[in-house]
Amino acid sequence: MHVKTLQKWQHNHNFAIIDNKGEQRTIKVLTLTVITMAIEIIAGLIYGSMALLADGWHMGTHASAFIITIFAYRYAKKHQNNPEFTFGIGKVSVLGGFSSAVALAMVALVMSVESMERIINPQDIYFNQAIGVAVFGLIINGISAFILQDNHHHHTDKHKYDDKSDEHKYHKQTNGDKNDKRDQTTDIHHHYEHHHHHDHNLKAAYFHVLADALTSVLAIVALFAGKIFGLHWLDPVMGIVGALVIIRWSYILLKETSPILLDKNIEKENNLIIREKIESDSDNRICDLHLWKVGPDDYAAIISLVTHFPKPTEHYKNLLQDIKHLSHLTIEINQCMDKPCIAIEN
Repeated sequence: MHVKTLQKWQHNHNFAIIDNKGEQRTIKVLTLTVITMAIEIIAGLIYGSMALLADGWHMGTHASAFIITIFAYRYAKKHQNNPEFTFGIGKVSVLGGFSSAVALAMVALVMSVESMERIINPQDIYFNQAIGVAVFGLIINGISAFILQDNHHHHTDKHKYDDKSDEHKYHKQTNGDKNDKRDQTTDIHHHYEHHHHHDHNLKAAYFHVLADALTSVLAIVALFAGKIFGLHWLDPVMGIVGALVIIRWSYILLKETSPILLDKNIEKENNLIIREKIESDSDNRICDLHLWKVGPDDYAAIISLVTHFPKPTEHYKNLLQDIKHLSHLTIEINQCMDKPCIAIEN
């Protein structure tokens, strides 16, 4: 039995983003958002401003989205080493981003309906009071954006190592190629060096704050225009404009997250690189290739190849060792006994 050496060939499935700073900053923003939401909704009802009311309800849905963000972080932290998840929980942050994108779309829909109703049935607006509350909301949004912006534009540690003995457990998985310490160091370096802007969970929270700031700006513009020029209709129109912009942000986030959740082969050039590296060696031909993301920045691949001259599995994995983010690799080798042997591409 290979009890003592079994771990040598085991894969690491911890592809989760553990971002404690992002979580703590999101909690701060959630607190500010809930307070501002309550003030804006009450003020919008009292002073008759649709733009202000829309901004308040908008912030309410964002508060729900921030709760989703925090939940995703904590769920990932709790289950990062849970073997029940086949490829780990690297997609939890992606799922959080996708859920927040859906929330953004719902916000835009509600804003559009409410704005259309106010265009048809105009209401009196107390401009001075509404402007004051809208400015307050914008200030809070600015503070929230600053809190999240610093973390959003810096790299995120994907794993937290408790001690040096755990560091070797993360490497570019090659089913047991742990003999070359230099390769292990290089893989860990690549891992930290390239994890930028891939926390969809935090990005979703950041988009929600930007959406809040946008609706606050539009509310202020509409209220000033109504007060100075008598353009009362501009208040609900700005609600529609804000909804359109928010829908666009929602679409961007959905476009980024849904392919990962559906295991879509996102970067086709990686397929070409893998085929080139494998098929340029000997008479190898790839007959089946699956490449997908198992986390925000980690790829898994299953490769089935045909050759007359089979070599050890490690040989083929070493051919792909320079491909960044290829963290989980499985290779099937089929020996061709016929001559010539032609692999038909799918």
